[in-house]
Amino acid sequence: MDKAGSEQSIIALEGWLQTPAGVYLRAWEQTCLDNLTADIFGFNAVQIGMPQIDALAANRMPYKWLADRKVRPPAAPAAPPVSTQGAPVVEPAPPPRPVALTLDYTELPFASQSMDLVVLPHVLEFSTDPHQVLREVERVLIPEGQVIICGFNPASLWGARHVMRRVGGTSFLPRTEELITMPRMKDWLKLLNMSASQSHFGCYAPACRTEKWLNRYAFMDNAGPRWWPFFGGVYIVQAIKRVKGMHLIGPAWTKKSATAQVVVPATNKRRE
Repeated sequence: MDKAGSEQSIIALEGWLQTPAGVYLRAWEQTCLDNLTADIFGFNAVQIGMPQIDALAANRMPYKWLADRKVRPPAAPAAPPVSTQGAPVVEPAPPPRPVALTLDYTELPFASQSMDLVVLPHVLEFSTDPHQVLREVERVLIPEGQVIICGFNPASLWGARHVMRRVGGTSFLPRTEELITMPRMKDWLKLLNMSASQSHFGCYAPACRTEKWLNRYAFMDNAGPRWWPFFGGVYIVQAIKRVKGMHLIGPAWTKKSATAQVVVPATNKRRE
């Protein structure tokens, strides 16, 4: 897929996020991201892509940015939901948040070792060069900086439905470059000296297009983490950048007290 095709895929994702399945995904990811980012401290954090969610809403860093590939015009007020007879009512998605800066995912306009946290919600599977995107993320992260990645899980009911489109089935997920499994994602991170610290799976309901059927399978979100924990429709991976030879320095008050006993040189001792 070329760059134009990738842009069309991202546009398709924006439309898909307004469907009942997209609302279901955004609700789970927002909750999980709030829990993960609340206790990550530093100065600079950036969310790249998917402005339909606020991945840094719970984070308390003083400088937070939203970056994307294009500037979005101010959204008009959403019309009330309209339903025709027999069709489900779909609540409109909230208008995308304003983008602070535009960029190319493969060439991040940040200085090396300048970011404490980078969040990539569904960026890698829509990128033509996901390896380069990760290399850029590793470059801009400070030592011990963190990256959080959201992705569709190919080893799930959603992923299976996505693969079936190639043999004549209907497409459920928006068109992507390639779905990346979590083990493969962790291998990529490990090659860049970024070790995965946490991982989460969610959205265990089957590939349903209507809110009615998603609600009927709501029990699977409670049973899934216990009985089939690795088969959620989406996953989130959190990783930390490790730098060899780097050691965290403790606070200054751990030094020895200045009142320690001073040893008198033997030459100054009085002879009896």
